[in-house]
Amino acid sequence: MKPVIETQGLKKYFPTAYGMLHAVDDVTITIEKGRTLGVVGESGCGKSTLGRTIIHLLERTDGKIFLHGEDISDVSGKQLRAAREKMQIVFQDPYSSIDPRKTIEYTIKEPLAVSKRYKRREIDELTTELMELVGIDNRLRLSYPHELDGGRRQRVGIARALALQPDFIVCDEPVSALDVSIQAQVLNLLKRLQQQRGLAYMFVTHDLSVVRHISDDICVMYLGQVVELCPSKELFKNPLHPYTKALLSAIPSIDIHNPSTPEILEGELSSPINPKPGCRFIPRCKYATDECHQPQEQTEVSPGHFVRCCRLGQI
Repeated sequence: MKPVIETQGLKKYFPTAYGMLHAVDDVTITIEKGRTLGVVGESGCGKSTLGRTIIHLLERTDGKIFLHGEDISDVSGKQLRAAREKMQIVFQDPYSSIDPRKTIEYTIKEPLAVSKRYKRREIDELTTELMELVGIDNRLRLSYPHELDGGRRQRVGIARALALQPDFIVCDEPVSALDVSIQAQVLNLLKRLQQQRGLAYMFVTHDLSVVRHISDDICVMYLGQVVELCPSKELFKNPLHPYTKALLSAIPSIDIHNPSTPEILEGELSSPINPKPGCRFIPRCKYATDECHQPQEQTEVSPGHFVRCCRLGQI
């Protein structure tokens, strides 16, 4: 069976007054049906840009994108519209991603109506089903976004993303703007929907505890590149890249006898504009040598565990 989503050497650059900004640079990932790829890294590392490029909210600079094995890198017109129906996104801020002038009912109905696949009665029935599916009470149909709390607004966003029965959903930090108790409800909802519908998720987040809870595989990004990619359990058990180790060391420990000691990264970030060929983590890496200034390749160090570092086995 073909993976739901696959990218090969995907790149997204933005022109600036000083050169090309490499937001996403040579990213190769695979997401299978019913699985979640967590994407973590610092702000500005290209996590959200990667997701938006895959679903064609941003057009790629280079590389390939495959949906169920079909190359959708250059699709347009009807083909693009058909591909977009199979790929949706849940945005970070549920308030700004929903039209404040439209009712909840209208917001969920809109993609159904635009698709021109359903009659009016079918649209009404599907809207009711979607509201029940994500846990929105029917009495809120004619409410406006400002009348709902953040958790309900995000449920509306999820219902809208599910409307056309997609196979792949980019979850762009969908719980970061919510209270902790509401975060748990939304995460459990996403997991339940995945089990029921076999959805493939790309889950973008800063929260390592959240990504550990929901992800099957984790991709660690640094300045546009994937520096480590492996199953979730493997990453937390055996992190190999120096940046990944620093990230995981920042997770607070609840064991009073073995408190965590965060690793403080010193040095400045490299510029993502016209970056040099070598490792982009060099200015902050205490293990860096002259060898690190050479182009770095992504190496499979064990089955399913990929790392972009030439110093493996020496650190």
